[in-house]
Amino acid sequence: MKEDLTQKNTQGGHNLTVEVIAIGGYEEVGKNMTAVKVGDEVVIFDMGIHLDRINIHEDTDIDRMHSLDLIERGVIPDDTLMREVDGKVIGIVFTHGHLDHIGAVAKLAHRYNAPIIATPYTTALIERTIKFERKFEVKNPIHSLNPGGKFKLSSKITLEFVRVTHSIPQAAIAVLHTPEGIIVYALDFKFDDYQKISPPPDYDRLKSLGKQGVLALIVESTDINRFDQPKTYSERVAKLMLEDLMKKPLVEKKGMIITTFSSHIERIQTIADIAKNSDREILFLGRSMERFCGLAESLGILDLPSNAKVLGKPKEVNEALNMADDEREKYLLVATGHQGEPDALLPRIASGRTPFTVKSGDYVIISAGIIPSPVNESNRHIMEKKLADSGARIYPNAHVSGHAGREDHRDFLRMLKPEHIIPAHGDLSMLSLYGELAEEEGYRIGKNVHILRNGQAQVFNGYSSKNTS
Repeated sequence: MKEDLTQKNTQGGHNLTVEVIAIGGYEEVGKNMTAVKVGDEVVIFDMGIHLDRINIHEDTDIDRMHSLDLIERGVIPDDTLMREVDGKVIGIVFTHGHLDHIGAVAKLAHRYNAPIIATPYTTALIERTIKFERKFEVKNPIHSLNPGGKFKLSSKITLEFVRVTHSIPQAAIAVLHTPEGIIVYALDFKFDDYQKISPPPDYDRLKSLGKQGVLALIVESTDINRFDQPKTYSERVAKLMLEDLMKKPLVEKKGMIITTFSSHIERIQTIADIAKNSDREILFLGRSMERFCGLAESLGILDLPSNAKVLGKPKEVNEALNMADDEREKYLLVATGHQGEPDALLPRIASGRTPFTVKSGDYVIISAGIIPSPVNESNRHIMEKKLADSGARIYPNAHVSGHAGREDHRDFLRMLKPEHIIPAHGDLSMLSLYGELAEEEGYRIGKNVHILRNGQAQVFNGYSSKNTS
């Protein structure tokens, strides 16, 4: 803990009723966890893992590891500071199903006698994570809440999910309606009006909240340093890139591999749609592909064509790779490992540790950006170098981000008009850059933009309940 929770910043001289506690994700990209205390009631948002630590990636299982060991390694948030918080946890809220937001749920949720609330797809992912947990028994009641819906957490606090887009289905912006004002938790989102699976964000509701009055906005800063792309492109741009890149390889007698986020169901659907009329069988390979795609199919979110299979068990994956190695022109392999994580499938293929051997002229399309960190940048470079040394033709960035760009954030601030802003989901440089953007919109760092570190808290004065819904 960087600073004792008793050393709190305050605003003015009135009774202090709203407190935002930064537990994780305020010194790194990932490991997200925040608590909001209103009076003597506490709502927790997200319980994520830090994907860089111990080479964790989408295929990694931590179900047999103890929470204290994971905390010590920096893999999951250090929520032991919650022992110092004098209040009752009334809800644990998850905004979407990425591991840096839900990955620690089975390690931490059992410590709190409170329900878990998430959208249906996120709920399914959480239930699966809990099902395979081996160290702790998680008995928290789980409630599904659709985007646009509300859930009464207590007589004083109501949770609302506002529809938004991201790189996973059914992402939401969480809104707490309290007697002291509206608190908005926006981790993660983008403004995309042209996704196939997800409808556009609910701009009208965001503007309505801004008119009611938002006391505090807790907001991601993940792409705030992308000065080269001030507005995040729509997913339809990625679709056009993939159509262009896949057209020629699909008809050649060469090996073809695409790697992308297994949780990016929109991208998975796009790849399947492009290849469904080809002569290749589409093989989605890896445990996380099986997890995310299987659940999305069961909920009617993902619609795979008849020439597609999802294979997750190691034996099935190896058999498929062996077949593809013999007749590479008959298969399109969609694999995990886009960050170059050493134990994920594509890096193992690149290292010659699977039955499939990359040969000269084979195509590798990387439909994923690098999650910001020196570890990922290094791993990705090593993987691409090995693939290139094998003679592969590499197309490294057929991708658009799932995170809001700088100008998207500017629009967001103008919609919500929050009194106070707390940047999150980034290191100090990213949080500070968000502060600088907010200053361009009339805010001031230290006055109404608050840069927190893990373990610190920020306390605000509330205002009359007449401004809440």
